[in-house]
Amino acid sequence: MVRADLGLGPWDVLHQGVSHRSGLSIGTVSVVTGAVVLLLWVPLRQRPGLGTVSNVFLVGLSMDATLWLVPAPGPLGARVPLMVGAVVLNGVATGLYISARFGPGPRDGLMTGLHARTGRSVRLVRTAVELAVLATGYLLGGSVGVGTVVYALAIGPLSQVFLRIFEVPGAPAAESRRAAGNTGEDGRAILRG
Repeated sequence: MVRADLGLGPWDVLHQGVSHRSGLSIGTVSVVTGAVVLLLWVPLRQRPGLGTVSNVFLVGLSMDATLWLVPAPGPLGARVPLMVGAVVLNGVATGLYISARFGPGPRDGLMTGLHARTGRSVRLVRTAVELAVLATGYLLGGSVGVGTVVYALAIGPLSQVFLRIFEVPGAPAAESRRAAGNTGEDGRAILRG
């Protein structure tokens, strides 16, 4: 999505904005942001897993490596498929890492932790966090555009599809629903599938 230059998902708008202001690579900013968000888990009493900690480091390192390998495409005809492919790939990655059940990423854990502590719906919490991150990133110079809208509209449905595709056979039903975002810690529905 960075190479497509058509707008980024909210957290990457923030990462890019901080990157522009700090001179650090966008991947390094992602790692630092992930670590800071992980610290916010402490008062929320969230428990990180191997996947949580891996997410902090691997997402940023992968981002920098990909930006190093993938050249910037010039014409719009090349940038649009790159953006669409990036959104779909993000949905695939979300389905894979959540289905593995090694712990949510820092940003997802922040969302579920705030939901648990405030009693507000996941949709409301997620929307509030994403809008705050998006606005901050935009003010710092992050890229907002049609890709931002495509990401916002598509990532939820894509994640749900890929969570079902990559569901681990034999996983307890409640745990699978919780991983897919359909129930809270107490098993009550928080999102409709």
